[in-house]
Formats: sequence, C-alpha cells, structure tokens
Amino acid sequence: MAIEIKMPALSPTMEEGTLAKWLVKEGDTVEAGDLLAEIETDKATMEFEAVDPGTIAKITVAEGTDNVKVGSVIAMLAEEGEDVSSVSAPSGSDKAETPKAKNDEGKPNPADPNKTGGEAKSADRDTAQAEDHGKPADASVTKAGPAPTEDGKRIKASPLARRIAKDKGVDLSGVSGSGPNGRIVKADVEGAKPGAKSAPAAETAPQAAGQAPAGEAKAVWYDDSIPHEEEKLSNIRKTIARRLTEAKQTVPHIYLTVDIRLDALLKLRSQINAGLESRGIKLSVNDMLIKALGVALEASPKCNVTYAGDKLIKYARADVSVAVSTPSGLITPIIRDAAKKSLSAISTEMKELAGRAKENKLKPEEYQGGTASLSNMGMFGIKQFEAVINPPQGMILAVGAGEKRPHVIDDSLQIATMMSATGSFDHRAIDGADGAAMLKLFKELVESPLGMIA
Repeated sequence: MAIEIKMPALSPTMEEGTLAKWLVKEGDTVEAGDLLAEIETDKATMEFEAVDPGTIAKITVAEGTDNVKVGSVIAMLAEEGEDVSSVSAPSGSDKAETPKAKNDEGKPNPADPNKTGGEAKSADRDTAQAEDHGKPADASVTKAGPAPTEDGKRIKASPLARRIAKDKGVDLSGVSGSGPNGRIVKADVEGAKPGAKSAPAAETAPQAAGQAPAGEAKAVWYDDSIPHEEEKLSNIRKTIARRLTEAKQTVPHIYLTVDIRLDALLKLRSQINAGLESRGIKLSVNDMLIKALGVALEASPKCNVTYAGDKLIKYARADVSVAVSTPSGLITPIIRDAAKKSLSAISTEMKELAGRAKENKLKPEEYQGGTASLSNMGMFGIKQFEAVINPPQGMILAVGAGEKRPHVIDDSLQIATMMSATGSFDHRAIDGADGAAMLKLFKELVESPLGMIA
C-alpha cells in the first residue's frame, strides 16, 4: 500500500512552510535516511529525510510552493513490489489540515466563541464549495469577508483568511493574494490594515510622490512611477519583520552605553593565538566578547532574565545568542553556557555555527532560546548603535568598532584603542541601575581580560 509523505513540522512553532526544492523526482528509489526535499520554515531552510524505503510514485506539491500546511500530503511513496503507475494522490490532498486541526471537533472556534470547531470547519467547507461552483455561500458563512467585488468578480481566499479578515474588519477586495493563482491566504490578511479597500484599476495610476492614493490600494504605498522591482519576502524575512515589530511595540527599551579600552584584550588575544596556532584555532575579538558577556551575565542574575507577565524567569546559566548576517536575513546561533566554556571552545563552536547559519543549515535547537544576545557591527566600521531586543530575552549588547581615540590614562592624555558598547534592556524586568552594574562588570572584564578566564 502506498505511503503518504506529509509536510513535516521542523520546528515547534512551524504551522506551514515553503517546499523550496525537491531533491528527488518521480520514479526515484529512496532508502530510509535519504534526503527528499529542502523545506523553508519561519527560521531556516532544512533538509527533510525519508523515513521509509520505496519509490517516489507521485509528487503532489511542486517545489517553490508557499504556505504548505504541516500534515499536507506532498508526495506518495510506493512500497517495494508495488506498481508505481497504480499510485495516485489522495483526493483533497491540497487541502490537508494540520494535525492540530483534526482534533478541533466540539471545541470553541477562536474566531467565533459561539461556534464549535466542527461547526466552523463545516462553514469553511460550505464557503469553499460555494467558491468552487461560483455560487454565493450562505450569509452566515460569508460574513467572514465579502464574496464579490464591486465589479462582480469572485474573491479567492482561504476560509482561514476570511475568518481573520472578519475579526480584523479587513475588506478582502483590497488585499493582494500571495497564494496559488492569487488566492488570499492567512499571511496576506494579517499584514492588511482594517478597512483597507482597493481603488478601481483606473484609479490606481501612478500618484505624485509623497501622496498616498485614495482608498490606499496597497497596505504600504510607494511611488510605482519610479523604476523598481518587487522581491517576494522569504518566510525568514517575514518572521524577522514580525518579531522586530513586536519587540519595538511591546518591549520598553532602555539604552546604556559605555566606552571600553581594548588594548589589554588585544594583547592577550595575540598571546593566546600564538599558543593556539599549532591547533589551527584563531580567536576573534568577538569570541572574547561572547565569553565576557557570559561571565558578566552569570555574575548579574538580575539581567539574565525574561519578563513573563506576572512573573520573572531568572536563568542560572548564560546562553549567549550571537547575531549572524546571512543572505536570507539575521539569525542568532547560541553559545550555550558561555561563561563556563574556554575561549578556544567558543571560537571553534562559533565558527562552525556561523558557517552553517550562512547556509541555512542550523538545527532549531541551535538558534531557538538563549538568555541574552550579542550583536557586533565593528567589522563594518560602525562606531555605536542601539540593537532591538530579541524577545523573550531581556537584553542585547550592541558592540561597535575598536578605534584609536584620545583617552586619559594615568592622569595623562594618551591614544588608546577604544570601543563603544550599548546595552538594550527590557525595562519591565531590568532596572537601569542593574543594567548599568552589568555593563560596568563587562567593561572591567574586557579591560582586564585575565578575569574572564581565571
């Protein structure tokens, strides 16, 4: 009997993903553990392995398809001895539900507390069937979003998108669909403004720069008379945009900056690298700053926290998330227990994590979590900046470039290598004085680096 290959959940938060690339084709024989496809989640692109041996009989979801729900059938696998030509895709496989949705019967529907999950799904099926046959659905169903546009054309939207549109008060006629054949999906509605409605085609001609068109045809208006191109956002970029917006809107940031003398750290780094040369290890300044931040956090428990509404989570270990820029966006691999690790171990681990991060090959456990973050833009010559906190963490340290500056040393003005570091703290959980005390300790560790390795 043919085996259904379903869209896997590759991270705890994954509900849907993009089938980025098939690594097999119909007719290929696979063994357990063979790579089948590359799947783009909201965090990274990951490889999906075969569980059972057999022959790929049918690929039901083409590569490049977005918004593929977890649990949807993406291919059919013929078992040994089974006639491949007799295998067909299951009916309705393109509308497969997530495992969670299958257990919704009898439970309240979050979009409408007066409906059970079974009633909501029945309404969704009625809406979908009405759309397929070009007939208006029942009025109680179509309240989730307008069925026809002003010119009488049908609006293609998923039942979930219609429910969200109803809750947010979004007019679906003003929303552009990113799903198959222009179908409006969940992500399109979540980014739309309540009440937004598109203007007729004749009224969407280029406007004068700086003036938003009447009716606001696009969620974010831009001057399309300027030569340009549109690039579709990846799932990773969408997640970055959502989380950073959430952080700036919901987390009250307080910023504290210190200037730190680097000369002693640079000298120690040279000495350690000379001793590690035979082992092929070369410390970076960032490796030593990771260690210093880990030690400072462990010694400053009031800053190694997460705000959780009516309680405060205090961590007994410092796991430092390190910002790494990749072609698809920013990701933060984690150096766990940074205070306890040796500098050589941090350097080796960070090099390996950063390499796989740039190839989108990190495992979820390698970038999910962390108690605080470090973002270093010194390699770009940036002198000082303020970073956005990565929820649910309570702080992030932004590090600028080391540069020669006039500095008072032993009551005389001299030239020293200086670096500015700015801590962004969640003021709901961390008081300014506690943040300042942690930064003071971090400064002392960098200026007297033997203290962090003693």
